[in-house]
Amino acid sequence: MTAEQPTAPRTPAPVGLRERKKRRTRDALLRAALELFTTRGYEGTTVDEIVDAVDVSQRTFFRYFASKEEVAFAVQQMVERHFVAALAERPAHEAPLEAMRNAVLTAWDTIGEAIMEVVPIELYLRTFQMIESTPALLAVHLRRSIEMEENIARLIADREGLDVDADPRPRVAVAAFSGVMRTTGQLWGRGEDASLEAIRALTEAYLDHLGPALAADWRGAPA
Repeated sequence: MTAEQPTAPRTPAPVGLRERKKRRTRDALLRAALELFTTRGYEGTTVDEIVDAVDVSQRTFFRYFASKEEVAFAVQQMVERHFVAALAERPAHEAPLEAMRNAVLTAWDTIGEAIMEVVPIELYLRTFQMIESTPALLAVHLRRSIEMEENIARLIADREGLDVDADPRPRVAVAAFSGVMRTTGQLWGRGEDASLEAIRALTEAYLDHLGPALAADWRGAPA
């Protein structure tokens, strides 16, 4: 019985080429859709027009997105996931509002590159404005915000070892935080500076006023 000869190592096949191609197609569809949404209007844009702009089929579109609505919120969903991941990584010793504040500022520090790999920041701003001004999308945006707040409240409750259904504090804290985030997003959307630095600075300034705004006596504590 002869000893088995060692098997020569096989050269690994290129990794990730297929995934990179799929990513490029998805990103091209996303950019084309958002450009059309923000120039022609969401309701006035068809899936046929989106796929024609990228020169692919409707079948390809629905391979990546279930609907126009999903495309409209794709970048926003990426930003939200980035924030939730940053919040989950905050040190346990930080109080809830402090953890959310630090998480959102960290997210704005690091999300820019990820956004710009998909769409220009200027297009992200125009998309935000388009969502705010389109009744059908604004209703979806509000529903998604409620779902997001509930997820964050449960995450905060877990951090603090609380039962979110028995202790109202996680939901109250998240509601206050989310109100600030909605306000700063709207102000950024109406402003002239479309940079991420601008929304980060605005977010930081408004979050730093959250404590004083909730104080019992406003007259003795000027903003």
